[in-house]
Amino acid sequence: MPRINLIPWREAERKRKRQEFGVGALGALVAAGAIAFLVNLQMSAAIDNQNERNQYLKDEITQLDKQITEILALEQQKQRLRARIQVIEQLERSRPEIVHVFDQLVRTIPDGVNLTELKQSDRKLTLRGIAQSSTRVASYMRNIDSSEWLKDPSLEILETKNSTTDGSSEFTLTAVQENPQLPAPDQQVAAAPVRAGARR
Repeated sequence: MPRINLIPWREAERKRKRQEFGVGALGALVAAGAIAFLVNLQMSAAIDNQNERNQYLKDEITQLDKQITEILALEQQKQRLRARIQVIEQLERSRPEIVHVFDQLVRTIPDGVNLTELKQSDRKLTLRGIAQSSTRVASYMRNIDSSEWLKDPSLEILETKNSTTDGSSEFTLTAVQENPQLPAPDQQVAAAPVRAGARR
């Protein structure tokens, strides 16, 4: 006697296919979740690694900044020490300078010229005196110009005295103190006004 299947085979086939689709979809979702998790894990590890490298670089940069600051401070201290050494050396070289200046003042005064006043401001000398004639003053300025320790004579005032019969003149001239032992005349020597009466 033949067997008759009472369950509709089409309905059973649809049910089986739905089950297979559900299992496949669930498997795909699980696989996608696993892939996303692995990718996220890998990206997190890469980000953490990059953050560690960035922090290392920041720490190294901080250390380098500290070293640069220390180097700059040492350079400034070195420059200050060099400036002090230079000032001391210039002072040592210029210590006998005033002696040479007074010696040159005596040597450059020609006959017929008397100095009555000498003032110094920095390296500028102001000389006041009486000369028998303007020719004597010109000779005095030439002597100053040829001196090693004085330079740049400049006549400011030349007046003939009316109260005298010998035609003497009062003069005021300036000169600059020079030191041939120094590379540049930038050393300032302060001195108080000096009264002098010298004749040669």
